[in-house]
Amino acid sequence: MNQTFQNSAQVLSVGIFFTLMVLGLAATLPHAMASGLQAHGVDPASAQRAGHLPPVSILFAAFLGYNPIQQLVGPHVLAHLSAHDQAALVGRSFFPHLISAPFRTGLHEAFAFAIVACLVAAVASWSRGARAEEPVGELATATRAP
Repeated sequence: MNQTFQNSAQVLSVGIFFTLMVLGLAATLPHAMASGLQAHGVDPASAQRAGHLPPVSILFAAFLGYNPIQQLVGPHVLAHLSAHDQAALVGRSFFPHLISAPFRTGLHEAFAFAIVACLVAAVASWSRGARAEEPVGELATATRAP
């Protein structure tokens, strides 16, 4: 039973962790995405549209090391930008720098929950009282069943 509960708790904790990550991303990603894209010449309407896409896709793109900016804003928007801005947007460093602050916010949410859960578990463990000690030495061998 103990192992079953541990396995179930691990699966549940992964679900809670990623849910909190996505919620933290969703809170700050739209503004970060829109302002980052507008700083490189993307029109506000396209930047806002890209910023309000589901954060789960952004999270998995980050885990896979993929820059989805070209697909998020579309080739027609990129065509109206300067060559320098196009290269910056589809380059290797723009996307990771863009999502680093929202990702950090999501991690803070998930780890804050983990800290609270650990504190609750520590209080529950402490409040159950002292554990009965097993007898030591000759008394231990005499009281054990053969």
